[in-house]
Amino acid sequence: MNQKELKELIEFLIEKDIAEFELERGDVKVRIRRGGEHGPHEHGEPRFFSVAAAPAAGPEVGAAPIGFPQTAPAAEPPPEEGLHMVKSPIVGTFYEAPSPGAPPFVKAGDSVEIGQVLCIVEAMKLLNEIESDVAGEIVKKLATNGQPIEYGQELFAIRPRK
Repeated sequence: MNQKELKELIEFLIEKDIAEFELERGDVKVRIRRGGEHGPHEHGEPRFFSVAAAPAAGPEVGAAPIGFPQTAPAAEPPPEEGLHMVKSPIVGTFYEAPSPGAPPFVKAGDSVEIGQVLCIVEAMKLLNEIESDVAGEIVKKLATNGQPIEYGQELFAIRPRK
């Protein structure tokens, strides 16, 4: 279950005023418990969600932040020195290609020029082309197709041409 599916599930539970929900899909178990005006949090505390995600066969893991199962973070290698990071200028949805089924604008190893389109960020039904602000080689794409992205989120790592 990905973050988007989990968010949609929580929104559905709010809409239908469901206080507790449990889902088991393969080896992942998700339990959502919503506090509200009628539960143990009557003392003016705000509503909250407790989400637990754990392997179905194993012991239950404690509450995790919404949309993020509790797992040990993967050890990321330190970023390479001298790379230019292209960041999102807006909040929206990342798209690597101009249309579904089309090849991506760029991929790792491609050479790019200043002003070349790298991706599209859709915001409020508007498609915003994100262009390279440096000439060089794409080292890594840091977002996945269809992923919601935040303002300032790094999208591409580019090794500038010398």
